[in-house]
Amino acid sequence: MVEVGRRDACRALTALAGALALTLMGTAAAHGGPPAGPDRAGARAAPEHWTGTWEAAASGTAAPLPGASIRNVVRTSVGGTALRVRISNRLGTQPLVLGAATLARQRQNAPKSPHAVSGTMRALTFGGRKKITVPAGKDVVSDPLRMSVPAATNLLVTLHTPGDSGPATYHRDALQTNFLALNGNRAAETGGAAYKATTSSWYYVTGVDVLRPHAPGSVVALGDSLTDGSGSTPSANRRWPDRLAERLRALPADRRQGVLNAGVAGNRLLLEGRGPSALARLDADVLSRTGVRTLIVMEGVNDIKSAPDQTDPAALGAAYREIVRRAHARGIRVVGATITPFGGHGSHTAARERVRRSVNQLIRTGGLFDAVADFDAVVRDPSRPDRMRAAYDPGDHLHFNDAGMRALADSIDLTTLAR
Repeated sequence: MVEVGRRDACRALTALAGALALTLMGTAAAHGGPPAGPDRAGARAAPEHWTGTWEAAASGTAAPLPGASIRNVVRTSVGGTALRVRISNRLGTQPLVLGAATLARQRQNAPKSPHAVSGTMRALTFGGRKKITVPAGKDVVSDPLRMSVPAATNLLVTLHTPGDSGPATYHRDALQTNFLALNGNRAAETGGAAYKATTSSWYYVTGVDVLRPHAPGSVVALGDSLTDGSGSTPSANRRWPDRLAERLRALPADRRQGVLNAGVAGNRLLLEGRGPSALARLDADVLSRTGVRTLIVMEGVNDIKSAPDQTDPAALGAAYREIVRRAHARGIRVVGATITPFGGHGSHTAARERVRRSVNQLIRTGGLFDAVADFDAVVRDPSRPDRMRAAYDPGDHLHFNDAGMRALADSIDLTTLAR
């Protein structure tokens, strides 16, 4: 009788332990962390949080590359203990078939090299599968991949497209050398000998998230070519969001936000230009991204300077208000950046200059945003305020060189980025 009682007690304790384990696993999943692996067994791990570390906004489509392997070079802003990759067929018109997808670290200090660091090559899976079909108009996110991901590190995301999947969703102006092996599945090759062609665009890859022990979230920079990096040194990561990420990495670990660059060269606030308008792509490029806490809006110069030009500052103001309203609904803080000068550029006129100044006055004093980054005041020539300082001008009187990009990023008050 005593022995039977002991057996019943053991069974009850075993059942209770099993229920408790299931409860703890459910709690971990709710916090965004993957289930505990063998290396975590028996330890009570602190909650981990997914955060965006890199982004490229889809800007249009390019001709497909059937039979090719495409090696995209992307750079982390913050690091983590695991990662996942976003693949986009958002602008495609037929299903995208991927025969393989891999991730590795690029050879250090070689931003124009297709070679991976030995021992870092990993296969990406999607629902446990190495091959996947992405429906037209959709994005997919890979399964979490456990590996150490350092901050400020170049990763190689390689995709093999075995057939013709129609127009390829891409980001045209990557300002980064990427690589093509035009024949065969070379996705898992550490060496880069097969990658004999290059491209300055990112194909299909539009985001990377990392798993972190801290939860300061990420900052998204929504903009046009000035944010995309036009005028800065290619393959050097000297866009102003890159410099902002560098500044944030100097903060204590619990304040280091990831930085996502949602700039698209030629983009407009109100109308479709190069890619969907800022209003049209807000959900895809900002609100659906992982862990977003702050949005910096630097849009409007193409609305003012490009035909059909927008001559009513109130129309731009209404668009800013709509962006803020939708961001606030997701708990996202919004910083508005003033429109920088473009005097001397072929599109500049006195009438357009008046619109620019009126819009900037609205940004500064209209109470539209939670905070203001006065980029115009930082870069304008004091003697000719319709023009930028010569030290920041790459020669076209519109975009910024590396020094100008740094000046923009360094002017941002980091305290405005936290809620």
